[in-house]
Amino acid sequence: MLLRSSLIKVNYDTPSTLNFWENFEILWKKRNFATELTNPINAMEMDMNRIVENFKIDGAIKSIKPLGEGFINDTYLVTTEGASPDYILQRKNKSIFPDVPSMMDNIARVTAHIRERVRAQGGDPDREAMTVVPTTEGQLCYKDGEGEYWAVTVFIDNTIAYDKADTPEIAFKGGQGIGRFQSMLSDFNKPLTETIKGFHNIRYRFGQWDRAVTDNPVSRCQNLGQEISWIETRREEMIDFWKLVERGEIPARVTHNDTKINNILFDKNGDVLCVIDLDTVMTSTSLNDFGDAIRSYANTGLEDDKNTENVTISMEMFEAFADGYLSERASQLTPIELKWLAFSALYITYEQVLRFLMDYIQGDTYYKIKYSDHNLVRTHAQMALYEDMERKLPQMNQIIQELTKKYL
Repeated sequence: MLLRSSLIKVNYDTPSTLNFWENFEILWKKRNFATELTNPINAMEMDMNRIVENFKIDGAIKSIKPLGEGFINDTYLVTTEGASPDYILQRKNKSIFPDVPSMMDNIARVTAHIRERVRAQGGDPDREAMTVVPTTEGQLCYKDGEGEYWAVTVFIDNTIAYDKADTPEIAFKGGQGIGRFQSMLSDFNKPLTETIKGFHNIRYRFGQWDRAVTDNPVSRCQNLGQEISWIETRREEMIDFWKLVERGEIPARVTHNDTKINNILFDKNGDVLCVIDLDTVMTSTSLNDFGDAIRSYANTGLEDDKNTENVTISMEMFEAFADGYLSERASQLTPIELKWLAFSALYITYEQVLRFLMDYIQGDTYYKIKYSDHNLVRTHAQMALYEDMERKLPQMNQIIQELTKKYL
């Protein structure tokens, strides 16, 4: 458990980009700061100050420090003097999000809607929703001289974030948080940009997969007959599920698409405040958010567990999250959504098997690895999780049916 008001983590590297210090060295040389600066820390803060000054923030800047351990964006905590709020500054990863302005437009639309809902319910929109801070020119992000995009939001202080959902009580609260997020956006009807093409779209993923196996760029497929066969034997089942989404039988809704527990903020009493990190907010099926949460919350092992015997789905954690989620969403979901809710955990886990194995086949070009077979180990661990879900799917469906009756 982490108290965010005092949390300082370090986040340097992002996929397919230079890390911050390498970028800073380039900026330092180009802008000829040498006579002004005495050490790299001062250099970093001076450069960050110049970025932040392009946003409509209140108060004088006191400090700017790295924050968090994310693998996509570079994140900083901007502390201000006096009673002014603090802020979160992020350099958005344009290699992952090719249209940052549209992504920020998604975030602004969604957070504005949530703030209206919170206000109507008598809540505090400044604590129960993210607040996007515009630039001095009224834009939602700032593009610097190097072509990098930056965005600022208000830091919500005195909150708690959990690194892991390790108790049923936290899993239940996490389910409430994701369910409430979706519930508040159930009447949202504005268009959203697809920020990552084909995200959670298994038909699109299969297109990538087929090309990877055909190209076999680093000659690894020869030793992956069992894993490739595993993927192919379940292809038709996954496509059949996705057809329900394509035909609109499973409705399209606003989804977060990254529902791990540390994307939910809690107050000091342990109650949900709001969902954060909305870079991946898009229109898809609500089931993706449920399935993705179950994949992380209910896994008894590690995502890259070398001992696959450790990897099962905890039915206690599954039920706890589903209970919290359906306490907020049962009355809003259609019968077909409820029918396929448990299966969504298999769907998302299968997609992750596909993506880990595909990255291994392509030479580990997307996910960071710590050793040569890391993506293959991840593949096997997720395969084990899927197979246990497959065995327990009837029990999972029964839990969903019982909880649905509880809340309807």
